[in-house]
Amino acid sequence: MEILTLLSLFSTYLLANSVNIEDSAGQFFSSGHTNNWAVLVCTSRFWFNYRHVANTLSVYRSVKRLGIPDSHIVLMLADDMACNHRNPKPATVFSHKNMELNVYGDDVEVDYRGYEVTVENFLRVLTGRLPPSTPRSKRLLSDDRSNILIYLTGHGGNGFLKFQDSEEISNVELADAFEQMWQKRRYNELLFIIDTCQGASMYERFYSPNLMALASSQVGEDSLSHQPDLAIGVHLMDRYTFYLLEFLEDIHPASKANMNDLFKVCPKSQCVSTPGHRTDLFLRDPGSALITDFFGSVRKVEITMETINLTNPIEPLDENPVNGELQTEATYSYVDQLPVSEIIHQKPKQKDWHPPDGFILGLWTLILLVFFKTYGIKHLKHIF
Repeated sequence: MEILTLLSLFSTYLLANSVNIEDSAGQFFSSGHTNNWAVLVCTSRFWFNYRHVANTLSVYRSVKRLGIPDSHIVLMLADDMACNHRNPKPATVFSHKNMELNVYGDDVEVDYRGYEVTVENFLRVLTGRLPPSTPRSKRLLSDDRSNILIYLTGHGGNGFLKFQDSEEISNVELADAFEQMWQKRRYNELLFIIDTCQGASMYERFYSPNLMALASSQVGEDSLSHQPDLAIGVHLMDRYTFYLLEFLEDIHPASKANMNDLFKVCPKSQCVSTPGHRTDLFLRDPGSALITDFFGSVRKVEITMETINLTNPIEPLDENPVNGELQTEATYSYVDQLPVSEIIHQKPKQKDWHPPDGFILGLWTLILLVFFKTYGIKHLKHIF
């Protein structure tokens, strides 16, 4: 009797393991994509829109960290905040007021910059209708096995998004562009994210299959800024992208987090606006779609029959003693900077504090008022 009980428990254990293996394998192959692409667009110019550039560069940093190479990223920035003459720290763009995370980095590859960021160029990139002379780096060379992430940020309204404060793209134009992409077999699955006022209005007209959309605000709501920096006089990020970046910092290439987890990013208590999402056009259950299906990259696996030695001896480091001491220089890549999760709740350093605008002038005014009140104007000559 005990033997039968043990056999039944053992068979149950094997069955449970086989089910888990089948579920894992099914999840691995459920997407059906073989490559990932990202189109990241900042549509705003001028210094007071600093946060929109930081939004886009923050998402750019995250997708690169998760494995999407620059060759599969089309980055469009309408302004160059890193080289703006108002920037107190040239060649940097910070997304946090602690000035710890430089999202500009050392190897940013901007494909469309300045006045190249137009509605026409954006639609041409999506649909592939570019002149033959367009370099490869400015093309979206996707196919029917490509999962594409499209991120937009800027100023918008009910049914439109402004480009450069001079033109706009409507939700109908965007929906038709996605339909052209589907008809031309330019994507397998598409994730659309927009951080702008009344962002949900931009996905209301979508009708193409295998498309999922997220927005930072509902129709009639503003998408609010975050992280004000008094030293440079602007906000550093928008609320929705700030919490999106915080969420992505905990994602790694083998993460099991799915799209339902992404929908919970930045609730109304944090965003003030009401984030929205649309999944009725998506053919899979969002719970089966991993975050890395869009923000990560498919890792190539090469099968070989040869024996690979994984225990090679560690090569000794070159030692260049100078005055009897070893000189070592630590090199940090763009994605190895201090993680956002470690710095978001840090207090600003004392050296990073700057007096607010008009502080010195106001202080002198207060001193003069106290002097006049005490001694009168006849003693003014003692000051000068």
